Amino acid sequence: MSDEPMITAATVTTGEKSDANSLQDLIKKSKENGLAFDTVIGDKAYSGKRHLIFSKENNLRLVAQLHPVISNGTRTEETTFQFNKDAGMYVCPAGHLATRKGMKHRHSTTQNPQLKYFFDVKQCKVCPLREGCYREGAKTKSYSITIKSTEHVEQEAFQETKEFKELAASRYKIEAKNAELKNRHGYEKEIK
Repeated sequence: MSDEPMITAATVTTGEKSDANSLQDLIKKSKENGLAFDTVIGDKAYSGKRHLIFSKENNLRLVAQLHPVISNGTRTEETTFQFNKDAGMYVCPAGHLATRKGMKHRHSTTQNPQLKYFFDVKQCKVCPLREGCYREGAKTKSYSITIKSTEHVEQEAFQETKEFKELAASRYKIEAKNAELKNRHGYEKEIK
């Protein structure tokens, strides 16, 4: 959608499919339709690594907030293991130090690698805090930390800038256009 707000490209998907998979096609269609732009604005669904790479390769600024899982991780405070900088290892909530660490490389280029810290299973089996931490019968116990990609680190810095915040504030136009399509043009109804 342009600033006017005019729809410059569209794809139609069913409700259970992620619309984020359409971003690159929408950008290409918009350019084919004669629109010149250097900024793309979208929601968190569009901040995936492959979109960040695509945007950079095509000299586009992607104004899409990183998903909180990337920015903050997924763990709650009470289950968080603590890093012991002197040992270079993580310590579990019960105070047990990891025995070794390794790197887990993902098969996909869009997935970030992980550092895995391994704990002594013998201690985990008898630990008073094992419920919710150690799965009965497991042969290993590990704690993984996902390493942010260069693209995610750069996006995190960009989203803290005044420019990003000002551009992101105009995203309401997209939601307004969606509401118009649904309410005035009947696109909220299921087609049979």
